[in-house]
Amino acid sequence: MSSPSKRREMDLMKLMMSDYKVEMINDGMQEFYVDFKGPKESPYQGGVWRIRVELPDAYPYKSPSIGFVNKIYHPNVDEMSGSVCLDVINQTWSPMFDLVNVFEVFLPQLLLYPNPSDPLNGEAAALMMRDRTAYDQRVKEYCEKYAKAEDVGGAPEEHSSDEELSEDEYDSGDDAVAGQADP
Repeated sequence: MSSPSKRREMDLMKLMMSDYKVEMINDGMQEFYVDFKGPKESPYQGGVWRIRVELPDAYPYKSPSIGFVNKIYHPNVDEMSGSVCLDVINQTWSPMFDLVNVFEVFLPQLLLYPNPSDPLNGEAAALMMRDRTAYDQRVKEYCEKYAKAEDVGGAPEEHSSDEELSEDEYDSGDDAVAGQADP
């Protein structure tokens, strides 16, 4: 039986070898960031989120703690804290799962199949149930505003240069979005 720290090391290596960008927060291999891309065929496609992962001392017998660092619009993600409501992480975790499962199965399924009946973001859940088209549009707006690859630190893959901002607009940050008029 290998120790939890060996298992932690192994799972982390597997994650890095699966082409995820992993950035350590501390030396103990217990806290790190992983860049996660939104699943294809979903309104999250094209977005990149930085996920903070914290592995408890008892990992893999206790589930990792995961949260979105940059904002995401989703019924099961708390918009302010980035906390995730996901059964497989919170209740049904098993030592058979590893970090690659989290990023290749659990998170993509969370984004592809939101559960509005158990929301952390009530507004997103209500909008999703009331008007799926408007919900998808809001998701895309958040992706555009908060989940650009170059803002997260990853290399931009399919970035169109149609919407490049001038330096002045770029420096003023969110003000450029409000559409300032010249006096």
